[in-house]
Amino acid sequence: MPNKSDTADARIAAFAASQHGVVAAKQLAAAGLGRSSLSERCSTGRLHRLHRGVYAVGHRAPSWHGRWMAAVLACGEGAVLSHHSAAALWELLRPIEGPVHVSVPTTAGLRSRRGIHLHRCPSFGKLLPTLAGPPSSPPSPAIRGGRGRGTLTTARHNIPTTTIRRTIEDLEATVPPRLFRRAKRQAEHRGIHLEGVESDRTRSDLESAFLALFLEEHFPSPEINVKIGRHEVDFLWRSHDLVVEIDSFLYHRGSVSFQSDHARDLDLRSCGYTVLRYTEEQIESESERIVADVTAALRR
Repeated sequence: MPNKSDTADARIAAFAASQHGVVAAKQLAAAGLGRSSLSERCSTGRLHRLHRGVYAVGHRAPSWHGRWMAAVLACGEGAVLSHHSAAALWELLRPIEGPVHVSVPTTAGLRSRRGIHLHRCPSFGKLLPTLAGPPSSPPSPAIRGGRGRGTLTTARHNIPTTTIRRTIEDLEATVPPRLFRRAKRQAEHRGIHLEGVESDRTRSDLESAFLALFLEEHFPSPEINVKIGRHEVDFLWRSHDLVVEIDSFLYHRGSVSFQSDHARDLDLRSCGYTVLRYTEEQIESESERIVADVTAALRR
């Protein structure tokens, strides 16, 4: 009698566990699932079709990682997450709704699919040797070729993707300039040096705009994006126990963010820090008042 762990369901679960809850049709076949069994599992809600030949196991709403993995699997061997989707995977930009960006190492044969923005990059070569078994846990080897040293592919969280350098290169022509600058700053903050990036450690145009208010003043320079205990703060004047936080509509909207911001302010104040918080609109229209406010805090 075969071991219970050696069932089709157990093998499917192993695939899904290593791929953020999604599986490819080739993997289902390798697990021993025939057409009739596949149809039965779809009708009973044990499998949910995400793309042609790709299914979520036991759920209809995959995570961002599951959506990205599903799109890569749908595009076959050698496909990698790229552009804005890769930037979100690397935490250079926030995820956005819409098609997932995938690059493939071919110029023909694969058609665009609903929910996937396909980019053809034949220089990549093959990344995934097979879909018969679950991918290994360690990152796949980097692959080099094509447009210079930035053309590399690898894996993050087991999802085949372009490297940070190549992702930044791909973003330049495909996202608004402010998002391109933000992604470059985030990469620099992660220790990836990129040509043309100013190393002021700011992560956004808004943080740079705040810092620029004090360039011509005789202020001590703040530390930028540094940790205080479990919190990372935007600006810190350590010798004055002064913290400044910058709020933009994009990154601080909604009740959860509101509660989180005020909880961290309370934590910091309980440790003896003065916390000043300014909005994007205040930095743009009330810069003189902000300078005066920070000046007063530094003189206390």
